[in-house]
Amino acid sequence: MLALLQRVREARVEVAGETVGAIGPGLLVFVCAEPADTPAQAAKLVDKLLKLRIFADEAGRMNRSVQDVAGGLLLVSQFTLAADTAGGNRPGFSAAAPPALGRALYDEVLRVARARHAPVAAGVFGADMQVHLVNDGPVTIPLSLR
Repeated sequence: MLALLQRVREARVEVAGETVGAIGPGLLVFVCAEPADTPAQAAKLVDKLLKLRIFADEAGRMNRSVQDVAGGLLLVSQFTLAADTAGGNRPGFSAAAPPALGRALYDEVLRVARARHAPVAAGVFGADMQVHLVNDGPVTIPLSLR
């Protein structure tokens, strides 16, 4: 699985002009499943997201997790994280999971995240989404569970 996470002061996702998911301080996470991914990798991704120490402690060091600061998670499906830009000027997306598997794994990430943490908000799989955020830091970190 691939993910791109951003520490945010706030973030929201809109579909057709309506907000479908929003958080205050926390993590905005773009999630991409790959063809060989499994539900176990979805759980491993959630574990990593919840434990990654990228929030400031009293000394201003990145030493706290989203759980430690009671931050929100906003999970957004984004198959374009698997873009292959090696040849030509049009990215290829064959490295992304097919839609049915991508949806199942994204749903599993959501299920596991909601069982282990609150609040968890989400985008809509496959929808044309507009993502609004105030990046905190900025802190933006790519993750790959290959």
